[in-house]
Amino acid sequence: MTPSPLLSSLGVDLPLVGAPMAGGPGSPALVAALAAGGALPMVAGGYLSPGALGERVTAARATGHAFGVNLFVPGPPDFDRDAFARYAERLAPEAEQLGINLDPAPRVDDDAYPAKLALLLGDPVPLVSFTFGPPAASDVAALQRAGSRVLVTVTTPEEAREAEARGADGLVVQGPRAGGHSGTWDPGRRIGEEDTAAVVRAVRAQTRLPLVAAGGVDGPAAVTTLRESGAEAVAVGTLLLRAEEAGTSATHRDALADPRFTATAVTRAFTGRPARALRTPFLQRHDAEAPTAYPAVHHLTRALRAEASRRGLAELVHLWAGTGFRAARAVSARTVIDDLAGDL
Repeated sequence: MTPSPLLSSLGVDLPLVGAPMAGGPGSPALVAALAAGGALPMVAGGYLSPGALGERVTAARATGHAFGVNLFVPGPPDFDRDAFARYAERLAPEAEQLGINLDPAPRVDDDAYPAKLALLLGDPVPLVSFTFGPPAASDVAALQRAGSRVLVTVTTPEEAREAEARGADGLVVQGPRAGGHSGTWDPGRRIGEEDTAAVVRAVRAQTRLPLVAAGGVDGPAAVTTLRESGAEAVAVGTLLLRAEEAGTSATHRDALADPRFTATAVTRAFTGRPARALRTPFLQRHDAEAPTAYPAVHHLTRALRAEASRRGLAELVHLWAGTGFRAARAVSARTVIDDLAGDL
């Protein structure tokens, strides 16, 4: 096995990273299981309050194993308010059928980014990664002075060059077949279908920074291919959604194995940012009209999604999943990691 120099410097032998899965799946139990399995677990800081993030950091530190924390970089607050209002009106009848009244007033926030950054500066962790954009160069430098390595998620060579210019220690190269939100800095950009390995090769041609590949990891062969393409480590997300320790909802777990759902698609219908999910009737009805308006659309649909999940109405839920979702199994996280490491 060829180790990852970046991860080895943190005391992690396997060149495998547990992708940060915000909103439930990335539970403390999953973080602990990934640490015990020898991978680098990532605490998903997105959507957590600063206090809850602090608790997750404390729990991860208790494993005695290196780990990282992922933060969402807030985007510009500007979006088409009229398009948002039309979308809220479009969704209102479906919400009413569930007994939910949607608030048509758009809510925009920064996911408590300043407070979370301050937390990580005051209580440093081994590694911090960023999604949805490049952090300010001053934020990167501050984290590095505190003793953290800094990774930035990129989807193009252009983004890679900008992240390097801001001082990143490494890059998470996300391919378009990844589940959940795309790390692209431009939420209006249409996401293609190219293979993650091709994106890794394109980024590798532009930088010598360490690369962690993410997207389309459905087994050991994918890990080998991505490492041969220029990544020194590989992140796994969708394969862990059905892991015993994951905090994935029962509705989401069942849907990943449900024969009704046969494909994935990238959509803004649930959150206003491009994200890959199982192709559901809700997605098909509303994708074309969904505005680019994150996090306003996320807050608009949150109660609808939560009630649908509670009732087991998978066709109305944001079922994040990468293209290799059928390979996800109801096994322990350790089994997933052991299988991926088998050919290393």
